[in-house]
Amino acid sequence: MGLIYDAKQVAERDPAARGVLGVVLLYPGYHALVLHRVSHFFYRLKLYALARAHSQWARFLTGIEIHPGAEIGESF
Repeated sequence: MGLIYDAKQVAERDPAARGVLGVVLLYPGYHALVLHRVSHFFYRLKLYALARAHSQWARFLTGIEIHPGAEIGESF
């Protein structure tokens, strides 16, 4: 789907979320998901070192680690 779709899903399912904009700006879980999609893109291109380095940077920023090879389906 897309990043806005993911943000809408979080906003609908989280009772504390006040809207899509709040999710996009303030939710580290959403940020981890967005950054994972970039890492996973590198992983699919077999740029494993770059994918792992990017995922470590994402972990530093968000405190959430997702392996670049993990496949996250739509509507996670």
